[in-house]
Amino acid sequence: MSVLYIRGGNPLEGELTVQGAKNSVLPILAACLLADRPVTILNCPQLTDVTAALAILRSLGCTAWQEGHTVTVDPAGASGCAISEEQMRSMRSSILFLGPLLARMGEAHLTYPGGCELGPRPIDLHLGALRAMGISVREDYGIHCCGRPSGGEVVLSLPSVGATENAMLCAVGGTGVTTIQNAAREPEISDLQQFLNTLGAHVCGAGSSTVTVEGGHPLRGGSFAVMGDRIVAATLLAAVAAAGGSVRLSGVAWRHLSPVVSVLHQAGCRVRSAEDWVALQRDPQIPLKGVATVRTAPYPGFPTDAQAPVMAALAGSCGCTLFVETIFDSRYRHVPELCRMGADITTEGRVALVRGVPRLHGAGVEAADLRGGGALAVAAVGAEGTTVLSGLQHIDRGYESLEYMLSALGGQAERRER
Repeated sequence: MSVLYIRGGNPLEGELTVQGAKNSVLPILAACLLADRPVTILNCPQLTDVTAALAILRSLGCTAWQEGHTVTVDPAGASGCAISEEQMRSMRSSILFLGPLLARMGEAHLTYPGGCELGPRPIDLHLGALRAMGISVREDYGIHCCGRPSGGEVVLSLPSVGATENAMLCAVGGTGVTTIQNAAREPEISDLQQFLNTLGAHVCGAGSSTVTVEGGHPLRGGSFAVMGDRIVAATLLAAVAAAGGSVRLSGVAWRHLSPVVSVLHQAGCRVRSAEDWVALQRDPQIPLKGVATVRTAPYPGFPTDAQAPVMAALAGSCGCTLFVETIFDSRYRHVPELCRMGADITTEGRVALVRGVPRLHGAGVEAADLRGGGALAVAAVGAEGTTVLSGLQHIDRGYESLEYMLSALGGQAERRER
């Protein structure tokens, strides 16, 4: 079993280019099923979720491989319409193959997806969107869909990122015009739109609450570079806030980070930014200040994925911070582990009260999910002593060599077998 040994107490310094976005590349990989020629994806992070997505593509008949940060997918041989239970359980985003499979094959047979246990994450919004486009859906020991999308009006009761992406992917390969109302506005959806249009699709409105897809346009091959990962950037900024120091992150749009940057600025950090970089500085001799309330919300609000890393930084602050989680029911699984490191945090339902302590201390802790693992690494770089962090199978889903990123900025982090 691999673990991370992280020795805290060293301010972080330097510059780093942020990896490609996990939450962008996964729907893009699913979209490759819609093309009729090879597709090259640049700036693709090396993650276990990417490996799982490529395995699904290969099981469906595609040729798919990754060399460094470049992925090539040739969908010419795609002929399958079913994904195994094992592959569906490998990651939450496996459900994103549902729309493209229907658009290409006219049928799809899947089980329910896996991923981090963050509480109930029903896929009824996905299935409702497909029904609105004329798809027949049956849930019977799995998900069985048939029919080809014929356009229509999709109205989402919640601005779900996954449901918005699945609706887009299905509609692109169908006929007629599809309008998605109350669409999610996350930057990764705009990235998906740009990718689809690069291949020949006609999609507009991403980034707003209404996305329009004009189906019937063939998708050719092409090349596309994935956007930088705003959640990885937020985690690294939180690490600088926890440990002190001065770091500049490039390859990420600062506007996508503005809610996180605003909270860290309120906590006492100095922030500078330009179009494609953001820099954060904190004097290690001056403690962070508590922030009144951090409330997660759909974009452009504070991202739920950044809640845990920012909480970890503010656990070592002077003052109190109230966190309100509005997206998922079980997003505080990192709290008991932070408390093992000396944090003073109490939770009730979706609310967590963080009473800042002068400093955390190293301990043996285990990641229970992806962003909780990032949070424990943030706490570790700001703590006294050495932290042994296990549960790396969660962290490796979304952070490409987290120990390398921390070490490149002057931290002491090493992966070892135990």
